[in-house]
Amino acid sequence: MSSKSSGVDILVVDDEQVHRYMLCTMFKEWGYNCIEADDGDTAVSVIERRDFDAVLMDVKMARMSGLEAFARINELKPALPVIIMTAYSSVDDAVDLIKRGAHDYLTKPLDFERLKLTLMRALDHHRVEERKREPRPEPGRLDTPIIGNSAEILELLDMISYVAPTEATVLITGESGTGKELVAETLHRNSDRTAQPFVKVNCAALAENLLESELFGHEKGAFTGADRQRDGTFVQADGGTLFLDEIGETSAAMQVKLLRVLQEGELQRVGGNQTISVDVRIIAATNRDLEEEVEKGRFREDLYYRLNVVTLEVPPLRERQGDVELLAERFIERFAEKNRRTVESVSRECMQHLTAYPWPGNVRELENAIERGVILMRGNHLTEKSLPLALQKHFQENPQAGAAKPATLQEAEKVLIKQTLKETDGNKSEAARRLGITRKTLQNKLQKYSE
Repeated sequence: MSSKSSGVDILVVDDEQVHRYMLCTMFKEWGYNCIEADDGDTAVSVIERRDFDAVLMDVKMARMSGLEAFARINELKPALPVIIMTAYSSVDDAVDLIKRGAHDYLTKPLDFERLKLTLMRALDHHRVEERKREPRPEPGRLDTPIIGNSAEILELLDMISYVAPTEATVLITGESGTGKELVAETLHRNSDRTAQPFVKVNCAALAENLLESELFGHEKGAFTGADRQRDGTFVQADGGTLFLDEIGETSAAMQVKLLRVLQEGELQRVGGNQTISVDVRIIAATNRDLEEEVEKGRFREDLYYRLNVVTLEVPPLRERQGDVELLAERFIERFAEKNRRTVESVSRECMQHLTAYPWPGNVRELENAIERGVILMRGNHLTEKSLPLALQKHFQENPQAGAAKPATLQEAEKVLIKQTLKETDGNKSEAARRLGITRKTLQNKLQKYSE
């Protein structure tokens, strides 16, 4: 990183002067302004008078310990990220501070590369927290292709409204088909980069050598078929946003190269020596549990930390089934127009089936089901018979799954009796036994419901 000042102010709190001097010298090399405090009480006094972007503080100090100082700092400025330094013997104290709200802790002697990454995360986190204090658009006024008004989606949109205007790197998680790309698009549309390119790369769709060329570009003659120089997606997205979908599928070698660009903002084309600077906001997405991938050694911890500044989790469709009908209506309208079909009505049974189905493939599966239904419907009426065979089979095996919920106890009883008679092939004696009533009572109820 350049030694040019970035306007970022770091407070270093340590009662060892030599350690403070060494850290401040390093921070200045990284481009940060460094202010020193010789003990916890001094740090509290300084923070009362001025603002900082982050604090790096020792636990064991002569006059006021890091534990006591953090409690005071957290009362004064709860959004200020505090990174704790600790010897191995006092790790328990550091962990206790994390539980109370400290950003992270590092053990002495410090790993400077880890310190740099931790500080970057803390600063990005602080920018997001500071942006929360600024006026932001209501979730319903966001420019977004996301469809839904369930509590889960409104909460997601609210988080997007906080994060979109910042420069924070975002990691989007969720099952396949939930709409992670739409979240990335919404972040870009509502950011200060909206007029600049939004470039998408599916990391799982390309072999490693092709992915490297796709991301970083290549020089003429770099490999067979490279008949001209080509800019990669990092350069194409310069000034804008780069969306790295399925980031969890990248190889260890590719993760190293991505980490360098994220840290330094610089890259080289495949086969080239020229260093190219880029200004790109990174949004990544995955359906994998990256923490678990890190633990198993399949994903670099330092890259995970760099990507996971803010995490947005997209809920599966089964957890937002109140949105199914709204989504279905939009998809029907879209595919009717696309396929030049007229849909005059949707049967009640069809909509019941759609809203009750668990949708393991999420929104993408629903979209595909609606497109198939519109294409294959007879006449101008969409019915359950036009739905995919998997849905029809599901309701044949679970006949009550698509049933409308009865509004009264009488209606519920009527549905239960009808279903029990169906299960017993119309045998009223067996149905009465299963229902725990006499045959005569069953007859009376049937007569009542037929009136």
